[in-house]
Amino acid sequence: LYSGENTPKEYLEICKKYWEQVKKHLAELESKLGNVNRIFHELVPASGEEGCRAVKELNEESHGLILAAMEKGACLEAVEETEILTEFMDWNRCLLLGLQNAKVITQVYDAYIESGKKRNEYISRKIDEALDNDEIGILFMRENHQVQVPSDIQVFYVAPPALDEIKRWVRQHEAEASKEE
Repeated sequence: LYSGENTPKEYLEICKKYWEQVKKHLAELESKLGNVNRIFHELVPASGEEGCRAVKELNEESHGLILAAMEKGACLEAVEETEILTEFMDWNRCLLLGLQNAKVITQVYDAYIESGKKRNEYISRKIDEALDNDEIGILFMRENHQVQVPSDIQVFYVAPPALDEIKRWVRQHEAEASKEE
């Protein structure tokens, strides 16, 4: 979850609850499985301290969780490749422009889908290459990301109850904005 400047206070409170629940869930998983060895964060094409600075700019909450894991010996690994990531983001921006020509919309959408596939494949490959047998990793990534990790990696999704609150809040505010229009 991301928030920016001028984010409503009510939304920030729900986000804070969400991240507290994520932290608790991760702690429970670590108590059962062991400490995290590798950390991956979407939108971050750098490892180590440089990657950590990039995460801090993106999200203070995930940054705090990453710092805590790094203090226990985990390594932040680059999971994105700059060229693939920026291509994906640029095609996404194009779609958000409100294009009018059907042919152009189709071409942009197809390019967006193709770049998303390349990005997902790259992320999957980087996770597979970085994780050794019996290592534990965390991937911070948006919901419905469609990254397929290799079948020999066991996945635990963390989606705390506050996520539903956030979705309801967003739907409610989108509906209110539609009424105002």
